[in-house]
Parts: sequence; C-alpha cells; structure tokens
Amino acid sequence: MLKMARSAHAYVRGNTAKFYDWLGESTVVRRIPAGPPIWICGDCHLGNLGPVADADGAVAIQIRDLDQCVIGNPAHDLIRLALSLETAARGSDLPGVTVAHMIEEMVQGYALALTAPDAEDHEAPEPEVVRSVRRRALGRRWKHLARERIEDVRPSIPLGKKFWALSDEEREAIEDLVREDEVRKPLLALCACDADGEIELLDAAYWRKGCSSLGNLRYALLVGLRRKGGKHERLALVDIKEAVAAVAPAAADAAMPDDHAERVVAGARALAPYLGERMIAARLLGRPVVLRELMPQDLKLEIDQFSRAEAVRAAHFLTYVVGLGHGRQMAPDARRAWREELTRRPDGALDAPSWLWEAVVSLAASHEAGYLEHCRRYALET
Repeated sequence: MLKMARSAHAYVRGNTAKFYDWLGESTVVRRIPAGPPIWICGDCHLGNLGPVADADGAVAIQIRDLDQCVIGNPAHDLIRLALSLETAARGSDLPGVTVAHMIEEMVQGYALALTAPDAEDHEAPEPEVVRSVRRRALGRRWKHLARERIEDVRPSIPLGKKFWALSDEEREAIEDLVREDEVRKPLLALCACDADGEIELLDAAYWRKGCSSLGNLRYALLVGLRRKGGKHERLALVDIKEAVAAVAPAAADAAMPDDHAERVVAGARALAPYLGERMIAARLLGRPVVLRELMPQDLKLEIDQFSRAEAVRAAHFLTYVVGLGHGRQMAPDARRAWREELTRRPDGALDAPSWLWEAVVSLAASHEAGYLEHCRRYALET
C-alpha cells in the first residue's frame, strides 16, 4: 500500500490487474489491432526491463520479469509500456508534448526491431540512462549481490526484516527439492559445474519481497556447488518464486503449458533468452515454483527523473528491446504485416497509431483516479 501511494508511476507498476480491467471495459479496446499471437510479457512496464546476464556472464538489456507472460496480443505489451513511460514522464514534470513524442519514438523503435530482430547493424542507440545501468551491471561481482541481497558476504542468510525463518516443513521440502535430479542437474549446469557434482544447501529463508509475492511462496537459498568429492567451488544465491495464474488475457486456443511454472519458463525463453536459460520449473509443497540463480548483473531500470531528451530516447530504445523479444517469434511475413499495421498513418496524423495514443490517454485518466482513491484509502488506514 505504501509503495503504491508514493507516486502515480509506482501505482501503475504495482497494479497490473487495473490495466487488464480497463482492457475488458474500455471502448478504445475495439480499435486495438490483433497482432500475431506470440509470447508477450503481460506486465511490460519500465521496471520490468533492465540488464540481464546469461549463464556465462554476458549482459543484455531484456525483459526481466515474466510472471504474467502468456501467448497473446503484442499490442498489449506496447500499451502497458506506453502507460508506464507516460506516468514516469509526467512524474518528471515533463509536458504532454514530450509524451506525444515518446509515443512516436516507441513505434519507431519497435518497427526497427521488427525490421531485423537478429541483425546487429540495426541496433538502436542506447540512451545514457540505460547505458549507465549497463555499465554498473558489468562491474558487479558476487560481493555486490551478497551485500545487496543478504547484507553479508559470509555463507549465511541473516534473518530480520527481509528474511524470515523457515518452518520445519518448508526446510525439509526445500532440501528434498535441491536433491531432485530435475532441479540439481540443471542448477549445476547453470552454475558451470559437472552434472555429477554436488549441491549443499548452506542456508535458506522465506523472502519477503515484492507486491506480487505477498501471500505466495518466495524463498532465498544459499547453496555451495562443488565437483563430486571436492571442496566448494563457488556459492550461488537461488531465488524460488511461486508461479501463479496470469491476469493477462491469452489468445484463443493458445498452446501454453497448464503448469504455471512451466508457462513462465517457456515465456522467458522466448522473450528473454538470457534469463530464460537460467530458470527451472519445479513443484514445492504442492505448488508450481520457478528457480533461478540470481546474478550480480541483474538490475532494474530505476529512473527517478527524465529529461525531455532522455525520455524520448528511452522510449525508442526500450520499445526496441520489447520488439526484439516479439520479432524473434514471428515468421518474416507475419513480422512484416505487423510492422506495416503499426506504421500505417493517414495524412497529417502523428507518427504513432491513433489507437495507441487514445489507449494511453484513457489509461492515464483511469489510473490517476485509481491512484488518488488508493491514496485516500491508505491515508484513512494509517
């Protein structure tokens, strides 16, 4: 409640359900085109993009949270990201004219990605706000991750505000989980250890983290990895997160895994390969969960203030990143047709489809009203 009361942008980030409530009610929705059914993020806001490392430590800017991913309409990701960028810009006291230019640049960045999603010579230039986060990610090591996540570089997880003690049932279930071949072998492979190596659970705790995890299973594991019969080669911090049903609407007859953890991993591998290759679907205490090793280079894009030029450049680049994730899944003919649909304009129109602009205007109004009502309720409760 407190996080979402801090700003309209925070409210938008923390309230995915309101976005999809709007999608089911607004008259604007009838004008939104149906793009090729592909894996979409489902919660494509500014904070869900950022530097992500692959298993070898290479870093790319990709989508970094796939809890809501479904096979659906790619236009929904564009609208969700446009709303997030609009509220971030307005929170930086930028005028509506800048927002109009941002929406135009979103379409241009996305179209560039669809032109050649695998061609390096078509890369969009990184804005400084993104480049600075990437540089910070490249310089991070285990000690930075340990101090940030567990507040120490020693092999233990300190209990307190963020980490809580496990019940006996939880600890036993987690110990059994890391011994299962379906988890042990992929985790060893991700951590560059032999398949016949060994994993030792050094410590584990319940992790109180994030709005979407409240009331669900969320654990931090500190594990030691070693060759069979040898000493510890390295430590790894593993995140276990319960996979829940997505609120994002799926395309009719979409062929997705019924298991929510398998759905999240499949979507991640399609949209964000660096992250997807580090994720493992499993079951814990009868619930679907996703395991992944946390890498020091994984960071959120936390942009507190935009300048006008930075806002426009960021809109172009971040939508280009989303377009790469979308475009890689489309056949060339489908990609070409979708790009033409997005870039078709009547004479004298803004260089952005009218349905995207109308959707942002409608969503901005409904979320501002929702934000103020949220703040009123929070004030009454506190």
